[in-house]
Amino acid sequence: MLRNYALLAAVLTCFSLKAQQLPMFTQYQDNLTLINPAAVNSDYLAFEQNVSFSGKYRSQWTELEGNPTTTIFSGDYMSTGGNGFNVTTGGSLFSDVTGPTGFTGIYGRIGGIISGDPYYGGISIGLTAGMVQYRVDASQITLRDQGDFLGMSDFAQWAPDVGAGIFAYKRLDVRGLLDDSYIYAGASMPQVLGLDLSFRGADGEFDLTRVRHLYGTLGFYKFLKEGSYVQPSVWVRYAENVPTSIDFNLRYQLPENFWIGAGVAMSGNFHVEAGVIIGQPGYDNIMRIGYGYGTSFAAYGPEAGSVHEINVVYSLER
Repeated sequence: MLRNYALLAAVLTCFSLKAQQLPMFTQYQDNLTLINPAAVNSDYLAFEQNVSFSGKYRSQWTELEGNPTTTIFSGDYMSTGGNGFNVTTGGSLFSDVTGPTGFTGIYGRIGGIISGDPYYGGISIGLTAGMVQYRVDASQITLRDQGDFLGMSDFAQWAPDVGAGIFAYKRLDVRGLLDDSYIYAGASMPQVLGLDLSFRGADGEFDLTRVRHLYGTLGFYKFLKEGSYVQPSVWVRYAENVPTSIDFNLRYQLPENFWIGAGVAMSGNFHVEAGVIIGQPGYDNIMRIGYGYGTSFAAYGPEAGSVHEINVVYSLER
């Protein structure tokens, strides 16, 4: 157990604890509105479903004691009146736990889409706001010197959180290969406020610094026959004192309501994914169930273990 905690600490040090302050995603294409509050949900871009509810669970570095786990529940709605200004709204509740530390957050978001008809594209600006509780179970942390404890009681502190983003998408009306396809791009800054938190108790003190992150997304839907499509996408993440991370992914949606995909990150991570759709896109309410598996080729990879992620989405048109 002590060895596993030591390895977990080493891995977190390599990626910096700052990188673990925000949820990570293997199937990030299905979580655009969590990455960027201004984003148009992927259910609308792919299937014209403007209402969705989802649940996600991710377990990372599964061979380590106290490995990071993330659970998120969210909902999204996008108005499609086509009167020059449409609204995208939603909310989310999440919990992220890594060893003796963890945080729980609740968020609401709202964005305005400038568009004559949202089906053909638009530009959106969005904000998200919420509260986050940071927790430390100090009794699980033992320092180097025998008898040197951070504390024997739990610490918890609430803090406000705000994020902002911009998002643009366009349905192409050109002749040739790219006709009737979507292209989208966005930039966002979660944790705009930044904050230094201190947990104090009779036995010690624990400091946590929240830093600003910058995200960039770029993607493309090339629609094929019978509802199938190919979707290449990129997710760029930057935080201070942490190497910039770039994830590349390619997904293929088959006509038979089944998809497969694969991706690679510059950090040395590789993942594959697959999923099914229950229902008929474009006609019925649908449920999508996706699974992602990731591993790492970095030095710590074989010992840290793999990544498992489950994503369930129910969407409809209203």
